[in-house]
Amino acid sequence: MSKRKLSRQQRWRIEKIQAERAERAARRDVHDQDKLDAGEYGPERPGRVIAHFGRTLDVQDDTDHQVSRCHLRANLDALVTGDHVIWRAGGNGGGVVVARGTRDNVLERPDARGQLKPVAANIDQILIVFAVEPSPYANLIDRYLVAAEATGIQPVLVLNKVDLLPASGGELRELLGRYEALGYPVVTTTTQHVDGLAPLHRQLTGRTSVFVGQSGVGKSSLIDRLLPDQVLRIGDLSADSRKGTHTTTTARLYPLPAGGELIDSPGIREFGLTHLDAQQVTEGFIEFREYLGHCRFRDCRHRAEPGCALLAAVERGDIHPQRFASYRRILDSLDDESR
Repeated sequence: MSKRKLSRQQRWRIEKIQAERAERAARRDVHDQDKLDAGEYGPERPGRVIAHFGRTLDVQDDTDHQVSRCHLRANLDALVTGDHVIWRAGGNGGGVVVARGTRDNVLERPDARGQLKPVAANIDQILIVFAVEPSPYANLIDRYLVAAEATGIQPVLVLNKVDLLPASGGELRELLGRYEALGYPVVTTTTQHVDGLAPLHRQLTGRTSVFVGQSGVGKSSLIDRLLPDQVLRIGDLSADSRKGTHTTTTARLYPLPAGGELIDSPGIREFGLTHLDAQQVTEGFIEFREYLGHCRFRDCRHRAEPGCALLAAVERGDIHPQRFASYRRILDSLDDESR
């Protein structure tokens, strides 16, 4: 994707805005330091970011679980939902974040301009939600899986709205079986039955999880049932297109009644992989890993080269041909986006 060229006036305006923001942040930091030196803030306390709005954060205290609206010291990098922090309480129920704890991991995704944007941190599992309706596409699921593998966060596949699934299951049951054979956890859910969320409850308990998935698959509806005390906006499916509308705007962490936390992240129709190179995509297909490095040519592109270990595995049936075709489509899409 080619970058739009900025005019001299546009560059000047951007630099002016950035300079003004830096000056405001510096003034605020001096103000904060004066208040800290004067003892106007309380002692340091551990907490966790449950929502962020630029340089303003909602921080939940680790001890009493109370939530305070805080701002960042100017010398700190931007934080995301799920970050562990050290903060100090001030007046009027607010406070200031003075340090960030170590991150176990961070989930990032490219924005509309292709720049990586952190979404959440310190996650135990990524729940990739798809549904009987709108119809799931294996290639989209594979893109989510590749993105999850690149972060090192455990992916879990969640099939929602199973009450709409035909008794035979057909191709969708076959698709689930394919992922289960690879070792991926698969959970089925429905909000239409009394015990329809029991498997999901078990998967969530004791873990910090984040939901991802295309619009209309029911992420917000699931969370609404999992957290009945929270008020979430839910978008209905269009009767014509059967595609959902985006309803969530800010990543937010919710404590689960039975233990663990759930992060609701902005809905996206397609998980961009432009930040990954061909090698990272290849390694994101976990069944490929034992064959990598065994091709005849070191620079094998796994297309039609003689002695390709991946192609041989496909021919033997050790790699499913549809997964390999999905892999090729992902690489082709990355080539198209880079032109």
